[in-house]
Amino acid sequence: MHNGPYTRYVALGDSQTEGLGDGDDATGLRGCADRLAELIADSSPGLAYANLAVRGKLAGQVRAEQLGPALALRPDVATVVAGMNDLLRPRFDADEVADHLEAMFAELTGQGARVATVTFPDTARIIPLARPLTSRVTALNANIREAAGRHGVVVAETYPHPVVTDSRLWSPDRLHASPLGHERIAAAVADALGLPGSSEAWTHPLPPQPGPPRSGARAALDELRWVAGFLGPWIGRRLRGRSSGEGRTAKRPEPMPVRSSVA
Repeated sequence: MHNGPYTRYVALGDSQTEGLGDGDDATGLRGCADRLAELIADSSPGLAYANLAVRGKLAGQVRAEQLGPALALRPDVATVVAGMNDLLRPRFDADEVADHLEAMFAELTGQGARVATVTFPDTARIIPLARPLTSRVTALNANIREAAGRHGVVVAETYPHPVVTDSRLWSPDRLHASPLGHERIAAAVADALGLPGSSEAWTHPLPPQPGPPRSGARAALDELRWVAGFLGPWIGRRLRGRSSGEGRTAKRPEPMPVRSSVA
């Protein structure tokens, strides 16, 4: 299995890999995969990078729509991050999601790529109303670890670290990372891959937030605003059978040169 330096990086996944929360559609999305590509390029000059991720995709859709094109690009390093959209659906099957992920792990590593993935944070620590999803996150993470272990896939363990659920690492919708969150995810994967210059610094907590802590009333008001501004519209799309990824294609379907993070 390839252990670097790398010549071609391909990212597969959904909105997090596409980069939602780090830039916008008008100015362009950056995101954790773009940031990771820059970190890889620090020690792999001339790296070419493709990002096949599309927001809203379920793990099975990532497998069906992105795996074939990814294999055709013959990457020597790849990331596969999917399953959060499945986890949020009423009918969730952790084993089924893991089967799709494992199929991608097997095909990519079988072709010689070094593959990395992540575990998911406890959503209840980011969205208190999502407490019923904690058992789903635990089950999916356990399956990801097992599948990764069977195929030599490296895992960036984000779940155990409190900083991962710091609100400053998340966008106002609480579903997508903020620019700082995307930066930490990229650093976590770089650390898991053992890239030169990487470290566990991404696990360090942020400085305390200035000002007094939120009162109970303020916290309740913030929850109501989140429900009205984000959860309600999200449920509405699901009820109409719509996905945020409808009609969208990959932002970077072909490998292109990438600058290093110190360029």
